[in-house]
Amino acid sequence: MLSAESASVIRATLPAVGGALDEITTRFYATMFADRPELLDGMFNRGNQASGAQRRALAGSIAAFAGALVAEPGTRPDTLLARIAHKHAAVGVTEDQYTIVHKYLFAAIADVLGDAVTPEVAAAWDEVYWLMAGALIAQEARLYLMAQVKPGHPWRRWTVVERREETPDTVSFLLRPSDGAPAPAARAGQYVSVRVRMPDGVHQLRQYSLSSAPGDRTRRITVKRVHGDGAPEGEVSNLLHRTVRAGDGLTLSAPFGDVVLDRSDRPLMLVSAGIGCTPMVGMLEHLAVTGSTRPVTVLHADRSPGDHALRADTDRLVERLPGARSVFWYERPGAEEPGAREGVMDLGDLEVDTDASVYLCGPLPFMRSVREQLLRAGVPAREIRYEVFGPDLWLADAAA
Repeated sequence: MLSAESASVIRATLPAVGGALDEITTRFYATMFADRPELLDGMFNRGNQASGAQRRALAGSIAAFAGALVAEPGTRPDTLLARIAHKHAAVGVTEDQYTIVHKYLFAAIADVLGDAVTPEVAAAWDEVYWLMAGALIAQEARLYLMAQVKPGHPWRRWTVVERREETPDTVSFLLRPSDGAPAPAARAGQYVSVRVRMPDGVHQLRQYSLSSAPGDRTRRITVKRVHGDGAPEGEVSNLLHRTVRAGDGLTLSAPFGDVVLDRSDRPLMLVSAGIGCTPMVGMLEHLAVTGSTRPVTVLHADRSPGDHALRADTDRLVERLPGARSVFWYERPGAEEPGAREGVMDLGDLEVDTDASVYLCGPLPFMRSVREQLLRAGVPAREIRYEVFGPDLWLADAAA
């Protein structure tokens, strides 16, 4: 792992480099895309670039990786690396692209930090980068092999066999492989990338959880229209919501994602908000198909019952599973939901099983709040898993 000489340098310079990472990654992306605009065509999501989410995720992952190496030089933060590797495989990252990133990232470091980047400092951070890149390249190669796709080419054409309106802002697409071959293997909780051509001719990507049991020949994704509200609107989600109908074709990646339903018989808690319900419903479908008798607690928060996507599926599956129960929170429950709780999710008066495996999905503020409540209730941090749609801004927490 990290050499003793480099570890000393990284420890001394991490505060300065970490404090400048936002400026470094801003310059890195601007310069790289100016020289290599083709990378914006089917590789990097423009919305995540415009919002700064991709930049912050990159900065967070570098800082977390370097910090972990310094704290424990003989180990590697595999949780952090696995999360990144799955995201990379889902968009077709290839080994040669790490060399491109290295060129522009280290040029940005030198530009921002100037004379502070001595040959010794540059060599130490170069070692960190290639330790991280080498580990990711190896993991991604294994993921491509397991998915039985060529490195950098995880794509396959699917046909929309049905479009279902779930809520005014949410629609489900039932899909079948266009070539008639079996659907690729998947695990409950995984996601696929959808690759579409935008009106300006540029391809864009977006990840969607599988919201059906992974063993079916027909797969389902559930797409929520993303309104801007002062931020960039969701290009891919809005295009799919607006234009895709039964009979249309879509390009999907093989399934990836490291937050998957475990195979134990332990109690299970599935906790979500908004469109974060999609992987949870996929897990419930899998439990129902396999005849599971695990104790399952389903907790969901939403604006209102009318905004709660896949509510009917959730109710049906909870009823079907002998050990399942559900609790819903709505900011505007209305008279038609006498059993629902009003407001944001509050676990204070719920009996939380501290032996449960917990899965979280939803907006980051929601997940942080619920995670804190679970920790206070005595659930070990290692038993709380989470999924993020898009760049993972919680990577440092995952590595901790």
